[in-house]
Amino acid sequence: MIRINKNESPVPSLSEEKIREIIQETPFFRYPAEEHDRFVEAYAKFHHLDPQCIAIANGSDEWIQKFMILLGDGPMMTLDPDFSMYEGYARQLKRPVIKVPCNDDFTFDEERTVQAIREHKPSFFIFSQPNNPTGAMHSDSFVQAIADAVTESGGYLVVDEAYLEFSSKTYDKPAGDNVITIRTLSKIYGLAGLRIGVAVSTRNTIEMLNSIAHPYPVNSLSLNIGTYLLTHEEDLRTFFSRQRALSDKLKEIFRDTVSDVIEVLPSETNFVFTYGKNAPSLGEYIMEKGFLPRLYKDERLKDVVRYSIAEEKDLERLHEVLKEWRAKL
Repeated sequence: MIRINKNESPVPSLSEEKIREIIQETPFFRYPAEEHDRFVEAYAKFHHLDPQCIAIANGSDEWIQKFMILLGDGPMMTLDPDFSMYEGYARQLKRPVIKVPCNDDFTFDEERTVQAIREHKPSFFIFSQPNNPTGAMHSDSFVQAIADAVTESGGYLVVDEAYLEFSSKTYDKPAGDNVITIRTLSKIYGLAGLRIGVAVSTRNTIEMLNSIAHPYPVNSLSLNIGTYLLTHEEDLRTFFSRQRALSDKLKEIFRDTVSDVIEVLPSETNFVFTYGKNAPSLGEYIMEKGFLPRLYKDERLKDVVRYSIAEEKDLERLHEVLKEWRAKL
């Protein structure tokens, strides 16, 4: 099966030869103190950030789990739907969860969201920008309204930017000690298996987050591969362009082939979100043809199927499969 269910990169960001070279140069017999510092400096330089406003962990999932430990004792609030592991880690640590439901078209209402924050006063509000699983970018006014309401209630705002680098859009990011963004090298960097998650905030908040940091949160090889990518900017940006081109192709295929018979949401990510009465039929047909899309058990998402990017040749085959299915209707 061709996996198009995990939002992973279908192609590696480095050649096997380069990876072997980095492995040979990695001192596995030493703790990765220097590797850690080099990575943080490289990430900060690439993104024009203060190194002291960055902390790293074993994937952004570890950050989410740490927020459940550190950010107050009250409920966690998120959107519904959003990344399922927000709720998963909250349940692990017995933190109450409050979810703000979407509209029927999977958009979110600003007034309803703000009202929920004011009513429940969450210790922190976490959401993905762009949204996972819909792929939609939240507006500046929506994000700022959440930030203002959370600040008024004395909580934290966590913005998960896992897919932001796929987007052609930007957004006005709120600032302050109570605002944290998390990022990952799993998506557009193509390093899902290396588990590198980055938190960005003020120096005060990073110091607080590091109060429960592991001495060496990420292994030497992951850090060295990440540092190599970040310090070879031209090659990395070329790889980003290839990833975005695959994403654009995926969206084009669905928009031009089946958007007249199923709902295909505009996406600012590396996946496409489809729903409606015909969407499950298409998902089943695609699975019969050797592709594995993302299906959902949640009642709200029972008619939803999501598709991530694939290699160029696989996208061409997927396009043919979509045309076959469309012709049968």
